[in-house]
Amino acid sequence: MAQIYISIGSNIDAEHNIRGAIHALREQYGELILSRVYESASVGFEGDNFLNLVVGLKTQQPVQQVLDTLHDIENRFGRKRTGPRFSSRTLDLDLLLYDDLDLQDQGIDLPREEITHNAFVLQPLAEIAPDLKHPQIQNTMSELWQQFDKASQSLWPIPFEWK
Repeated sequence: MAQIYISIGSNIDAEHNIRGAIHALREQYGELILSRVYESASVGFEGDNFLNLVVGLKTQQPVQQVLDTLHDIENRFGRKRTGPRFSSRTLDLDLLLYDDLDLQDQGIDLPREEITHNAFVLQPLAEIAPDLKHPQIQNTMSELWQQFDKASQSLWPIPFEWK
């Protein structure tokens, strides 16, 4: 079984879409490890704030099947892929890590570059997997978060009602 981590983000009907994504992921994969939900300013464009979290889970699915599942869930929640790369999203599910796989091939980027570039990915990942080592850098997620320039991106945990 592979240990994987997925980032979840939304800034369009965010609470509804995040609840739905968690429900869909539980139906597909079973038990999930959830970070707290964080609010952050949009990065790369002017838009409403995002809600973000990171989920950990175990799967027997190969990488491409996981990616197909995540795209299917995004599509069910109205994800549009025709706009600019940095834009508002109903739901964004990104596979961050698949075990310690280091793969850049045919549109697959593992580990995801966003881990070390975006607070809304790194902080929740460090929260649920502090001792996990980045497959390329070999620092733990906790160490990477400690070294991160926290003044560069605004991020704060929020209370989140899961029902």
